[in-house]
This record gives sequence, structure tokens and C-alpha cells, in this order.
Amino acid sequence: MKKRKTPLEMPDRALIEQELRRERHGKKFGMAVRSTVYTLITVAAVAVLVATLWLPVLQIYGNSMTPTLENGDIIVSLKEGSFAPGDMVAFYYNNKILVKRVIALEGQWVDIKDDGTVYVDEELLHEPYLTEKAFGECDIELPFQVPEGRLFVMGDHRSISIDSRSTTVGCVGEEQIVGRMAFRLWPLDRFGGLTK
Repeated sequence: MKKRKTPLEMPDRALIEQELRRERHGKKFGMAVRSTVYTLITVAAVAVLVATLWLPVLQIYGNSMTPTLENGDIIVSLKEGSFAPGDMVAFYYNNKILVKRVIALEGQWVDIKDDGTVYVDEELLHEPYLTEKAFGECDIELPFQVPEGRLFVMGDHRSISIDSRSTTVGCVGEEQIVGRMAFRLWPLDRFGGLTK
């Protein structure tokens, strides 16, 4: 006896339309997720590129720049090619990043008196950012002429800062510069631009 084949039941139209809608929704959802992930990756890559090339963000460690910059401050710096006396710059030194203030440019003469008063090209340097003056650790022969392509830098907390007054750090070459300190992000009560 032959078995009779039972005819397959055809799903009704409503069921077919529902299944089509579900498939289309799944594809749209997948495309939306992929698009969102690609956008986030692109934005993150651009943010890293900007932070690395133009706007490095740095956290301050130590007290050599107090009271201007304090331990824990988060600062945005600007990468630029020219610096002026009074600018605060970050630079590489022995696999660390130090932050100091530009005192003199190449070719200028720096002299520091025993009480910590600084003269550049025999003119008294106006330093409203200091709360105290100190001779600090200085083993260079004064007056000192800044070499070509270098910057003479000092910390604002002169009694503890190790800077261009010491042959350990010396003058800073332009190739060492990370950027000029421009804007404080943290702490919020000190949020804002940094002035000379």
C-alpha cells in the first residue's frame, strides 16, 4: 500500500508579511549597529590623533610649578612652534614629561642673584606668578647664555624645582617640547585658561 503524501500547508499571507518585517528589521538593526560602531571607532581615532598631534592633555605630578599648577591638575597643551618668555611648556626629559616656565630664548643672557632675582639681558625679569624667590639648585656658571635652538626654563616653585639652572636638566631643545600649557580642565574650581 502506497503512503499518501500530505500536502504542505501554505502559511497565510499575514504570517509571511510578519516574517518579512522581522527579517527587514533585523537587517536594519544590524546595519545601524555596524554604522554606530564604525562612527565610534572613527571619532575615537580622530580624538586620539588630535590629542597626540595638536592638543596633548597632561596631568601635573609634583610641586615644581606651584602655585600656578598644582599636583593633580589636568591641563590641555597646544603644539606650536614658537614660544615666548613667560609661557609654560611641557617637555620630555628622561622618559618623563616635565612642565616649566620659559625664562629666556636662544642667545639671551640669564643671570640669577643670590636672593633668586632673575635678570635676562641685564634687565630685571617681571615675575608676577611667583610667591617666593629662591636661588635653588644652580650649578651653571652665571651669567649664562642660552645656546642656539634652546630655551632656558625654570619652575615657579624655585626652591624645589630642578630646571635649566642645573646641568642635570639643562636648556630644553625644541625637539623635546610637547606643547605650551593653555587650559586647565581640572579641578573644576580652577577651570579656565592659563595666562602668563
